[in-house]
Amino acid sequence: MSADIAVLDTITDAVLRYDPKKNRRKRAGLQEPRPGFEICLADAFTWLKERAPQSVHAIVTDPPYGLKEYSDAEKTKLRRGRGGVWRIPPAFDGCKRSPVPRFTVLDETEHNALRDFFADFGKLAYGALVPGGHLIVATNPLLSHLVYLPLIEMGFEKRGEVIRLVQTLRGGDRPKNAHEEFRDVTVMPRSAWEPWGLFRKPCEGRVQDNLRKWGTGGLRRKSKDDPFLDVIRSAPTRPEERKIAAHPSLKPQAFMREIVRAALPLGKGIVLDPFMGAGSTIAAAQSIGYKSIGIEHDPAYFRIAMKAIPALAQLKVKGASSSHDSTRGKDAAAKKSVAGSHRKGR
Repeated sequence: MSADIAVLDTITDAVLRYDPKKNRRKRAGLQEPRPGFEICLADAFTWLKERAPQSVHAIVTDPPYGLKEYSDAEKTKLRRGRGGVWRIPPAFDGCKRSPVPRFTVLDETEHNALRDFFADFGKLAYGALVPGGHLIVATNPLLSHLVYLPLIEMGFEKRGEVIRLVQTLRGGDRPKNAHEEFRDVTVMPRSAWEPWGLFRKPCEGRVQDNLRKWGTGGLRRKSKDDPFLDVIRSAPTRPEERKIAAHPSLKPQAFMREIVRAALPLGKGIVLDPFMGAGSTIAAAQSIGYKSIGIEHDPAYFRIAMKAIPALAQLKVKGASSSHDSTRGKDAAAKKSVAGSHRKGR
């Protein structure tokens, strides 16, 4: 509990602070080029504005959302153990739960700020991506519509969603402060999945033409006979990984390596994570052997990422793709006699 709160104390609610009218001309800061990847201590919007057009081949990111619970007032109430917007205490039914954003408490103003945030982000991401480049963005079942619509209005093609099947101990589903009285009532379904929006910048001509010119336009198959699927069974991030990279939203390497690998259909190009956090996307790219760039504006998380990326990239992860086991897919494919499905089109 104390460790979680210590981490949360360093969080600045980027969405609640976000003001689209404010001139965010903070200069890009510290840059740390490493073999295969580059990480920058900078504001993502400023960095994207200064990035050369059509110089990124895929974006895979888990952006900030409205974390009202992490405002100073709500954190004070949480520490007192009463009041505030928290549905349940972090310890309940004998299980310790990590604090989690409760998106149902966001009001109309905060929803509008979220839409503005993704409208501006979509515009900058669209300019940085090459034609046919994919944008894969983590979201939440309650907020995905606020993320997807601005991206579609910007010109991105919605290409579906990647569903991460995962259930954690987070959150409660009974009426707040009346869970004993209404033990058989749930206020909403207990989420057991996490949507990742899948978008593509339109191709130049046919997909095959775009692949030849830009190396983008499709997704990388798992193997010759196994297509990339839009449902991925996952698990909560392992304690081993959280120990390396102490970030409340750290995604597991097993999952990240799957989606990062799929983002570059020919395995060539640059993967960008403009909201890098502790660097799980960059570590996944490093493990696979992709070039990548990570942007993070929080100095504390940037310092964590500097150390965590090489360590996370070296972890052995069951079922995940990496440059160390690049022949695994070929061996598995050779054992299968049924060819995977294939469909032409854009």
